[in-house]
Amino acid sequence: MRVVETCLALLHLGAASAFQCRSSLPLSSLRHHRNHDHLRPAEATLAGRNVAGSLTNGRQNGGQSGATALRMADDAAVSDDRPQSFATGYSTNPSLAAAIEEATTAALASLPPASNMQYEIDLAMVVASSLYEEPSTIVPTLVKVVEASSGLYGYGGVRHLVGGTAGGVIGSRSLASNPGAAANSGTTEGEAQKECIPIEAEATPAVSVTLALLPDVEVKTFHVSKNDVPEFDGELTRMENAAEGWKREVGLAGFGEDENTKEEDEPIFMLIPSPAFQTNLEDFLRGLQFAFPQGQTFGGIASTVSSLSRARIFAYSAKSAGGNAGGGGASSVPDNSVYGDGCVGVALKGDLRIDTMVAQNAKPVGGVYRVVAAGRQTPGMTEREDEAARSTIGAIVLDEAATVEDAEGEEYGVEEEDDEINVEAMSAEEAKEAKRAKLMAEYAKARIPKPPLAEANFVMKALSDDDQAFMRSALLIGLERGGGIGSTPNELARLAKGEGHRFTVRQVASAGMKDGSVTFPLGSVDVSVGARCRFFVRDGDFAKKEVEALWTGYKKKELEGTLLGGDNLGPPTACFVLPTLDRGAKLFGGKTGYESGMASEYLSGIPSISGFFANGVLGKLDGTIAGTLGSANDNMLHGSSSQYVVFRSKTKRPFYSPRKAKAEAVDAAALKAEEESAERELAAEDEKRTLMSKTFGGDESSAAAPRSEDGELVVRRREIHSGRAMSVSTVEWSVAEKMAKPTSALEGYMWEKETQVDRLRERISLALLLSQTKMAMADPTKPKPRDWIGPVKRAAGDNGSFVIIPECKRMEPVSGSLRKRYDLSKLVKQLAAAGVPAISVNSDGVLFGGTMEDITKAREALDAAAVAESLNTDDGVVAPPVLASDLLLYPYQLYKLRLAGADAVTLVAGALESKDLLYLTKIAKTVQLQVVASVTSEVQIDMLTKLGAGSIVAMVVSNRDLETFDFDDSGEQALSLLRSEALAAFREKHGDDVPVLVEGRVGIVESAEGDSVAYVQALKDAGAFGAIVGGGMATVDEEEVAKSIASWTV
Repeated sequence: MRVVETCLALLHLGAASAFQCRSSLPLSSLRHHRNHDHLRPAEATLAGRNVAGSLTNGRQNGGQSGATALRMADDAAVSDDRPQSFATGYSTNPSLAAAIEEATTAALASLPPASNMQYEIDLAMVVASSLYEEPSTIVPTLVKVVEASSGLYGYGGVRHLVGGTAGGVIGSRSLASNPGAAANSGTTEGEAQKECIPIEAEATPAVSVTLALLPDVEVKTFHVSKNDVPEFDGELTRMENAAEGWKREVGLAGFGEDENTKEEDEPIFMLIPSPAFQTNLEDFLRGLQFAFPQGQTFGGIASTVSSLSRARIFAYSAKSAGGNAGGGGASSVPDNSVYGDGCVGVALKGDLRIDTMVAQNAKPVGGVYRVVAAGRQTPGMTEREDEAARSTIGAIVLDEAATVEDAEGEEYGVEEEDDEINVEAMSAEEAKEAKRAKLMAEYAKARIPKPPLAEANFVMKALSDDDQAFMRSALLIGLERGGGIGSTPNELARLAKGEGHRFTVRQVASAGMKDGSVTFPLGSVDVSVGARCRFFVRDGDFAKKEVEALWTGYKKKELEGTLLGGDNLGPPTACFVLPTLDRGAKLFGGKTGYESGMASEYLSGIPSISGFFANGVLGKLDGTIAGTLGSANDNMLHGSSSQYVVFRSKTKRPFYSPRKAKAEAVDAAALKAEEESAERELAAEDEKRTLMSKTFGGDESSAAAPRSEDGELVVRRREIHSGRAMSVSTVEWSVAEKMAKPTSALEGYMWEKETQVDRLRERISLALLLSQTKMAMADPTKPKPRDWIGPVKRAAGDNGSFVIIPECKRMEPVSGSLRKRYDLSKLVKQLAAAGVPAISVNSDGVLFGGTMEDITKAREALDAAAVAESLNTDDGVVAPPVLASDLLLYPYQLYKLRLAGADAVTLVAGALESKDLLYLTKIAKTVQLQVVASVTSEVQIDMLTKLGAGSIVAMVVSNRDLETFDFDDSGEQALSLLRSEALAAFREKHGDDVPVLVEGRVGIVESAEGDSVAYVQALKDAGAFGAIVGGGMATVDEEEVAKSIASWTV
């Protein structure tokens, strides 16, 4: 399987989807479940506990989509955000079974992930070329492929299926599951952004499979034989309960009457009749419109490549196959799911809207006429003779006003030129009058009534050779449908404005050789005297313009509905393209895919385009676009035409984009790979730093670190001269003869830090860095250090609350990473939102994984959070100040931190001699940085006591062991220092101006009862002002940060 298909399969199996249901409704209330054998393991477990009680209902209502049952529950208790989704697969494999499998699998790969609420295909539509043998295997093969793929895509079966054979197949390949389709089809870069690429195959083996998920839609498939269709006449309409009787006869009784179906939902019927059913088709269409007056109908007559083969039509329902809602699988598909005659169809009602259009391919020629004589009706005529008389035009006469108006209207997309009229030499009014005079001269003889055949011969003389040849072979006459005068008279201009066709064009069935009259197919139309009519011809160039005009009008109406407060439509989910066999490449100059390509052009984001080449298309001429009502827009059979059907959800359900889902799946896979790589790198860093801290202190067999008489660690500075020079060719190396090893973690830490500073000096000298610092201090546009200790003191309040200062650090030397994903900007924003007075950021890169840039990043994030918060308060912009925590040994480091944006710095007293401590505090003061000193022993507290007033702003007593850099897990070290005489002496000299904070294991150390607050209370009781909390914050969920800080603020 290709990589992209694998990503999509993974998406179906386990990826989080924006369309999976978030329902609090028990699954037992969803009627569409039949069994959970096809569910993924986790779903099967869930369904097994909840669905058992719903199976009986499901079996009794198998004709309905499961989503319809959602109305049984309280709307407030369910969140059904499943998308309405169509997906099409296409294959040209010469083997029918392989083609069905390929097309079905491709369609499954483009559907959204299955869920407990939607784990069966509501409707499948399949079209196969009539060149394939054994069409009886199509339905069971398709059902079997879906069921066999349940482990990969999650869909366990097909509820309903319709389809047929055809002389030409229209399908599409999703750009999500077929990334090479765009390149292989020669599409442009812009077209590559579409959801699918349509494909048309004429007279070649091909299969198209469209799978539909239709939440909240009632679905019913049916088959009607010729004997089932009642003859539609006046007597039928006068019968009591005639509509219900007609529904029973054709197998549609009860459809749309379910208690959960909304009355305002119009029924939709897709019909695929066999060619032999055409003799009963008009009765069926009229009966369907009578029984369902608000219904919409579309479809096409099944076709074949040649007359030597017989068309087949398919209809399947899992309910009828298996006796329950879920069906019995492929093995139980009945033999009668494939038919050679009759009509198959699917009835739909619910959350589904369709818009239909029909292209007639009828170019108007000649003038506009009025019928002045119809067929003669005399007493004693038979019913057939009466129908013939009502369908006959006896005589016509030129309608001058309508002809002039039509001629004056500019042809849509055509600029007419007249060689006989020099328009440039005339005014606009003169040119108009000259054209009118010429037109009237041409039609002078038409001002008297004539038989249609005679007028056709007159019109033919002015036509091109191709148009004359067509009129000799077939005579097309269109009867006006109303709205010609006063509306846009020109046919193409009307379509481009979304006004619909002006004329309904029909082919003349017979002509009277004696009287020159013409007769339409019996019963197809009632000709009225006074009606306007016109002659038409078929023309490829005009057909292209008509298709473009139809789609332009559709988009115009769609845009008007959105902008003018009309229907705020959701995105289209599918398009059916149904041309007749005489269209396609033959009509459009050898170019295949023209009509489906236009649909893709105007519906660029649509995920599914499918259809077939039919023997005729069914439905209303203007469909829903022009809003034409009444008998002028009745359902009828259209020859030499194309029908376009656009599907969408009425309620604007979420739109599922296979291309976007694929991109998200690829991004998720890339993100997962990136996270795994980051985790591996993090683990390697953890191991490296943990090993480094252990190496600093030696192994378990090493002797304890040397200490002075007062118990302090003896630390040596790094030995620089520890090797001798050695020449190798022209390169001189320094090879170590004796390698000094650190005796403690602190010593090793200091040596690494000194090496790090040396490398920094190589890039930027101390003199240059000092100059940059002075310039930054003098520049008023540069940020200045803020008061760090002031907000900390104010946070205690009048009642002396224990102040918590969070510390952000990536890792600990001994325990490793503190967080799986260290997003510093996000973390400090969360802390700012929690209301912390100040924060600490560890910028050490030797043991704690930090960088100098972390200080800058934290300050910028805090400033941004403060600006955002100031919009909601009147306190102005108040950002928490930043304490830089690092091992500082040189003034060079202080200058770097000043430029990075630190407000205060930490000095580790155990790493510094008294003179160094004094020197660094003075340098920090000159660059406006406050100093916080960290101690781990009473000796170090004595060092701080000797400092002058104002040298440090706070003292931190730490639970850290500098020999190993591990912590005292009991927390007793800090408590001991808080109670020590050394600290009492410090306070006696410096008073309460220097608050004492605690660092290390705060929030982690727990009492015997498992309470971390008890330790905090003990610290406060011992005199601690607050604590710097790092590891303790890392153990808290992001949502619990503010709550935890509040709990520690005793």
